[in-house]
Amino acid sequence: MKLLLIILLLPLTVFFSQSYGKPVRHKITYQDTAHVRGIVKMVEIQTPKGQFHVWTKRFGNNPKIKVLLLHGGPGGTHEIFESFEHFFPQTNIEFIEYDQLESYYSDKPNDSTLWNTKHFVEEVEQVRKALNLTHDNFYLLGHSWGGILAIEYALKYQQNLKGLIISNMMASVPAYAKYNAVLRSQMRKSLVDSLTAYEDKGLYQDSTYQSLLINEFYKQHLCRLAVWPEPIMQMLAHLNDKIYVSMQGPSEFKTGGTLINWDRSGDLHLIKVPTLVIGAKYDTQDPQYMEWMSTKVKNGAYLYCPEGSHSAMWDDQEHYFPGLISFIKKVNQGTFKSVSK
Repeated sequence: MKLLLIILLLPLTVFFSQSYGKPVRHKITYQDTAHVRGIVKMVEIQTPKGQFHVWTKRFGNNPKIKVLLLHGGPGGTHEIFESFEHFFPQTNIEFIEYDQLESYYSDKPNDSTLWNTKHFVEEVEQVRKALNLTHDNFYLLGHSWGGILAIEYALKYQQNLKGLIISNMMASVPAYAKYNAVLRSQMRKSLVDSLTAYEDKGLYQDSTYQSLLINEFYKQHLCRLAVWPEPIMQMLAHLNDKIYVSMQGPSEFKTGGTLINWDRSGDLHLIKVPTLVIGAKYDTQDPQYMEWMSTKVKNGAYLYCPEGSHSAMWDDQEHYFPGLISFIKKVNQGTFKSVSK
C-alpha cells in the first residue's frame, strides 16, 4: 500500500543523488529481463457498471504451476514484479503479470463505486477463469495492497487455490498504521515536528513534505537500493493517485481511505491452503506480525528477508526468490510442511 504519487512530483535527481542507510545493490537491471517475452491478453470482465478489460501478460507454460501476481497500490501496476522475469523462467514457473481495473495498462472507468475489495475479489475470479487457472495449478501472490486482495480472495474462493503467498502486507490496516507510528517514533524529533506541521495543515502534496518522506523514510523502508530500478520508477509514474488516496489515504502516516478499518487478523485461521507469508526487516509492515500471521493460517510458512524493505523482490533478491521458489516447488511436489500451530 506504499508507493505514493507524491514521489513523482520531485525531480528524479532526488532518487539518484542520495541514499538512506547502507544501500543494497540489486543483482539485475531492467535491461537484464528485456529478452524475456510474454503473451499479452486483455481479459474481459463484467461489473455492475458495465464491461471492461484488464491487461495480463503470461510468461512460460507449466500446467502444474501458474502464479498470478497482484500488485500494490491500489492503483499501482505490474511493473513492480518485473524482477520476477529474471528468476521464475529459470525454474520453469509460469506466471502472469496483471494490471487491475483502474491501473495504467487496463481500462480506467474512474468509477469510485468499484473501488472496494468486493469488486476486486470478483475481478480476480473472472481473471482466473479467463486464464484457465484451477485448484490443481493456481498460486496467488499478492504484494502490499495485493496482499489484502489475496487474503480476501482466499477467504471466499480458496477452493480454487493450490497455494497462497502474502508478500509484505499485514492482515490489519489498523495494526499497520500502528507500526508506522512506531517507525515514525524512531525518527529524530525535529523531523517528526516538521512532518507534523505539514500534516496538520493538510499539505501532503507540498514538495518539502514529500522530500522529507522520500529521503528520510522511503529510502529506508520502501526501497533501499542506492539507485531505484527503472520498473519501480515506471510503476510510480503510472500510479493512479485517485484510487490510491480514496482507498489508502493521503500519506503513509495518515491512513484515511476506505481501507482504514480493514482487519482480517481474526479470520486467518479460515485459510487452509498452503500459505507463505513474506516479511522484511526494513519494511513498513511489521515483520514480527507477519511471522505471527504464518502461524495463524492452517498451513503456513514464513519467509524473512533480513536485507529487504517493502520492495524486497528488488532489494533482497538473495532471500526473497530462493524462499519463494522453494515454497512453490514444495507445494507442487507435496513436500510442504506447515509451521502453523
